[in-house]
This record gives sequence, C-alpha cells and structure tokens, in this order.
Amino acid sequence: MIQAILTNLSFLPKELVITIIAALPILELRGAIPIGLTMGLEIKRVIFFSIIGNLIPVIPILFLLEPVSAYLRRFWLFKKFFDWLFERTRRRSDLIEKYEFLGLILFVAIPLPITGAWTGCVAATLFKMRLRYALLAIALGVFIAAAIVTAVSLAGKGIFYHVFIPHY
Repeated sequence: MIQAILTNLSFLPKELVITIIAALPILELRGAIPIGLTMGLEIKRVIFFSIIGNLIPVIPILFLLEPVSAYLRRFWLFKKFFDWLFERTRRRSDLIEKYEFLGLILFVAIPLPITGAWTGCVAATLFKMRLRYALLAIALGVFIAAAIVTAVSLAGKGIFYHVFIPHY
C-alpha cells in the first residue's frame, strides 16, 4: 500500500508527499516520518511537514463528523460503518473517558495504529469535548507523537546501520 502511494505521488515534491501521507488515516505521521527520513529529507523538514499534514484533517473532522455521520446513518451501509467506528473508538478510549483533556493528549500521542489524530477526533466527538479543548489536546498529542516517532525512527536507523553496514 505504501509503495503504491509513493509511486502515485512520485511526481510531487517530497515535502508534499510527506504532508499527504501524514494526512491519511492509519498512516498519519507515524508513517510519514520514517518514510520522509528514508527519502533523504532533512529531519526538520520531515517533522514540520508531518505535523502539518497530520493536523490538516483535524478541524474538518471535528466540525463535520457528527453532522455527516448523522446524515449518512440513514443508509444501512453507512450506519453499519459508523456504528463500528464509534464502538471501536469507545472501547479503546478509556483513557479519554477517565482523564478527558490529558487523556486525549496521551491517546493521540501514543504511536500505535489504533491511536492518532483521526481516532482522537472521533473520540472527542463521541465524548462531546469542546472544540478548542479537543483541538489543543489533539495538536499537543501530535507534537508528542512526532517526537516519539522521530526518536524511534532515528534509533532504528542507527541500529540498522550498525548491524547491517560493515564498519572498517
């Protein structure tokens, strides 16, 4: 999947590719940062464009998820999808339910496939968080996630080179 995305976007500047990847659900900046580093981009640029890309969908999702899902739930296929999405998010968001603002920050900051800005927006909508608090918590979570993913990516790159590249 990632290779197909990169192939289809290869005509674009690398910074825009990273921004687009970071804006995608599932991949978000957790995928964009390692990809940007392997593309040879400067680390500051990778982090900057990954954060921007990850934050781009946040405001539209926070504003539109509830009314769009309410409208689309009139159709059985969309109802089934949104029921699944909201139930899955509710099951995984004990942290948010318990700690609210801080919980949402931590939920978004944990760099796992089930967490992130997209799911954080769904959780904020489910728990009816005020827009400004949800936006701030998600943004802080994205910054923390960027730091974690960058550190892990750089450590992994260092380990890879140390183990697989012969040193004389």
